[in-house]
Amino acid sequence: MTTLYHEAKRAYARLGVDTDKAIRAALKVPVSLHCWQGDDVAGFEVKKGPLGGGIMATGNYPGRARNGDELRADLATAMSLLPGKHRVNLHAIYAETNGKFVERDQLKPEHFSKWIAWAKRRRIGLDFNPTFFAHPKASDGFTLSHVDDATRTFWIRHGQACRRIAAVMAKELGSPCVINHWIPDGAKDLPTDRWSPRVRLTGALDRLLKEKLPGVVDCVEGKLFGLGSEDYVVGSTEFYSHYALTRGVVLCLDMGHFHPTETIHDKISAFLQFHKKLLLHVSRPIRWDSDHIVIFNDDLRAVFQEIVRGNALDRAFFALDYFDASINRIAAYVIGARAARKALLAALLEPASLPQLEGAQKLAALEDLKTMPFGAVWEQLCESNGAPVDWFGTVQRYEKEVLAKRK
Repeated sequence: MTTLYHEAKRAYARLGVDTDKAIRAALKVPVSLHCWQGDDVAGFEVKKGPLGGGIMATGNYPGRARNGDELRADLATAMSLLPGKHRVNLHAIYAETNGKFVERDQLKPEHFSKWIAWAKRRRIGLDFNPTFFAHPKASDGFTLSHVDDATRTFWIRHGQACRRIAAVMAKELGSPCVINHWIPDGAKDLPTDRWSPRVRLTGALDRLLKEKLPGVVDCVEGKLFGLGSEDYVVGSTEFYSHYALTRGVVLCLDMGHFHPTETIHDKISAFLQFHKKLLLHVSRPIRWDSDHIVIFNDDLRAVFQEIVRGNALDRAFFALDYFDASINRIAAYVIGARAARKALLAALLEPASLPQLEGAQKLAALEDLKTMPFGAVWEQLCESNGAPVDWFGTVQRYEKEVLAKRK
């Protein structure tokens, strides 16, 4: 125990906080690392025809992962610099098909066998996502709510195939697989029929989710707007909240999927009055859903404060969701994942008496917490879990020895 941590421990003890207990609790909570930060949401599909309805990562920093082996190596390097328990979150476009074109509704568990074997060796769980974008059948901005029966059925089959893959991941790894269903469906301007797409989406989701699969945790994710769907999004938060409640699935709240001035922390206690669990996508919007690298800011702290203050850590899943191609991608992983763990630790270091305080006493306590020796406790958390406090040199060496050699 360092002198700094010893003093910090004493300082928090005066507030009735056991820092050792907080560290142990903060290390246990899984945070799912998103594969798409490592390759700019490109995926490894063998393409057939033009893409449509994709997602854009901005920047052209060298060293993007070009295949599964490179991405797994990058993720392993990032995880070696992170304290705590982690998972890896995959999209369907990260299938490895031995150079053969496989249509998305024909994907099978064998196309993710390398990911499953890798996760098994590392003793981590996998989460999963169908990819309802970057495909010719998504080029007009509609998938599960598409007016064309054949197109809509194609995407239903894709979702069904992904759920079966998720079930195998859960069985092989001995850990439930959280599978998140997000679609880009919506209209750019002045739709005259807001009803029919939502009727079709309800029916499509019911068909997609009909099969009961052990170990699969189905989630649905809403959004306020997107590029090309500024006026109308079929799968809004209101739609998915009610769908999740009536179908027994989990609602996903993404920190960037609301109005640019709207944050999600106040929504957590409201939704958890009625929903059993929530999936929280940890992101950082700037002016719009721009998925900037997560940092240890007030918005992030507020999310974890609400979860901890509500004693709801066992009712939430946490997954990172951002993609920045303008800086070193390993550093992006480490900065974001550490920020999430810091926010969790900071929330666990609040005194239990805080919710009972009112008025000036409450404000005084909150202000005093801002200057508590949090940094020393964070360093102790890292050291106790074998994660380096100073990590950036490792990233620089990896860039020089590995990333710089990628063309």
